[in-house]
Amino acid sequence: MTVSDVVFDGSTRPQGAERVVNVRLPTVHGDFLAIGYLDRASGEEQVALVYGDVEGGEGVLTRVHSECLTGDGFGSTHCECGDQLTAALRAIAAEGRGILVYLRGHEGRGIGLLAKLQAMKLQSEGLDTVEANLALGLPVDARDYRVAAEMLHDLDVRSVRLLSNNPLKREALLRHGVKIAEQVPLLMPPSEENIRYLRAKRERLEHYLPHLDGVAE
Repeated sequence: MTVSDVVFDGSTRPQGAERVVNVRLPTVHGDFLAIGYLDRASGEEQVALVYGDVEGGEGVLTRVHSECLTGDGFGSTHCECGDQLTAALRAIAAEGRGILVYLRGHEGRGIGLLAKLQAMKLQSEGLDTVEANLALGLPVDARDYRVAAEMLHDLDVRSVRLLSNNPLKREALLRHGVKIAEQVPLLMPPSEENIRYLRAKRERLEHYLPHLDGVAE
């Protein structure tokens, strides 16, 4: 039986992360192994970037990063996503081993690109990130971390040190059987463009962002 047949709840159903390809991926941060997965449950194509030897590893530095085209691809300063992606890859390379799971289908905390842009427009008119999603009749956070957990199980890591400020992400991975040795903050300097967004994440979504104390909005 392979990881693609296991849902990690004791059942065996034809769904889950199926490893499709491994290929060396040279980056400005170093050479990673890009491992491509097909999520047979959703049809999404996913990727994990692996640096060094992680098999059987304890406390492997790991970032589970939600897709953000505006931040990751276009360098938007509305959020800190692009900076977090870069910082995570640098930290993993500096550590000498680690994993970055890049989760497609997570755009806008799972509401999709067009809805995220609509929510951003509402935020420019005064709503915060939570109020904007609700005003559109959408969930505040629709992300699911099942496939990320399945990918980590497939990579055979025994436990991870999770690069994240989000306690809900940690709880979700724990529910899917990922052992988390430590949650490591990934704090980016706030900017004039994203300080309101970051404050809403801290106050409304319980993100660990202590560096915002004393920062003027």
